[in-house]
Amino acid sequence: MSRGSNAAATVPTAPTVPAVASTSTRRPEHARGPFSEDQFLAVCRELHKPKEATSGSWHLMADSQGFKIYRQYDEKSGLYEYKLYGILNDCAPELCADVYTDLNYRPKWDQFVRDICEKTHDGRPAIYWEVKFPFPLTNRDYVFTRERRDMEVDGRKIYVILAKSVQTNKFPEKSGIVRVKAYRQGVAFESDGKKGSKVFMTYFDDPGGKLPSWLVNWATKTGVPNFLKDMQKACHTYRKK
Repeated sequence: MSRGSNAAATVPTAPTVPAVASTSTRRPEHARGPFSEDQFLAVCRELHKPKEATSGSWHLMADSQGFKIYRQYDEKSGLYEYKLYGILNDCAPELCADVYTDLNYRPKWDQFVRDICEKTHDGRPAIYWEVKFPFPLTNRDYVFTRERRDMEVDGRKIYVILAKSVQTNKFPEKSGIVRVKAYRQGVAFESDGKKGSKVFMTYFDDPGGKLPSWLVNWATKTGVPNFLKDMQKACHTYRKK
């Protein structure tokens, strides 16, 4: 893997933030999840910090399709972590969260999903996800746990989903597919005060192997915004069971 480059193949544990008034109005699958309250609050706070993202070690990488994308070099891994801020028009935040987390619906609108399924690991859901990579590159797959919380923070309703890699024998590695073993992601949706949603996303993964620079640039600057635009379209045709 060339250091200092990683493709955003799919779209993290977040830093601790000072305490703010919050309640979780919807518990996800389990009473105690794999993520801390501080991690959820950190993602919530990011929704109102796009200007602050330009400070310190975060640098604006792209302003594409209405989304601002920042990156920060991670000294430990030699790769980059990314942040994205933007607006999804005509999509309510709860609807965005439902579409984002519906695994059965995902293959119908996400063109990069090759295979996806869920099993139980240590009493919690473990998700297997194979992602299509362009020829002649090898597909990647992920095994991760995920948790959603619908939160009240300082009187604001925010929908947060966190995910991170897990190790489990439920999904053995497959020949011809590269297993991504370092992956973390957070996403938050909140009303934009109209009919749409503010969205914040942070993500990091180490896709393994040496990826061409054109793929890294495309995935970050175009692939992730395209993914969110596709999700926006999917919201308009979604029918929750």
